[in-house]
Amino acid sequence: MKLGPAMKPIRKDGWPHQPVADVWKRTLSQIPTVFGRLVYLAGLRDPNTGRYEHFGLAQMFGDDEAHQALCESHLVAFSQWLSFTLEQQKQDLDRYLESLHRDPRTVLETWSRVQPYRNLIPASAPETERRLYLADLETLLEVLRSEYGVVGPDPDA
Repeated sequence: MKLGPAMKPIRKDGWPHQPVADVWKRTLSQIPTVFGRLVYLAGLRDPNTGRYEHFGLAQMFGDDEAHQALCESHLVAFSQWLSFTLEQQKQDLDRYLESLHRDPRTVLETWSRVQPYRNLIPASAPETERRLYLADLETLLEVLRSEYGVVGPDPDA
């Protein structure tokens, strides 16, 4: 598991420091897919400030420590996703789509138009990792659109 440069030393139990351990053990471990963790963590980031906000963590550890823990956790989840083979990413994405309890065709049509998956990239991710993530995801979306008979977006629209 690749950890961000701002991580504190790893503790004996293998977790970087308490807030990160708390996030992973209590919340993120309950999310069965890595893609779902990316969605969850990106949803905790204020789009106007880039700061992560989580009331419970902030109450336990303070706003700054909560932000740092969530930022680091987002980077860890992103690194996990990138470490998967394309086949593993496809399996994870299939499981994520199943967990939504929504029509996959509708989800894929929306993703093709709105591209919400672009907002799942951690702000501090290197450009090469950003490009790899987008290339992989767009490849997977092509495969999924084909499987579900979803027409891709019109490039001239």
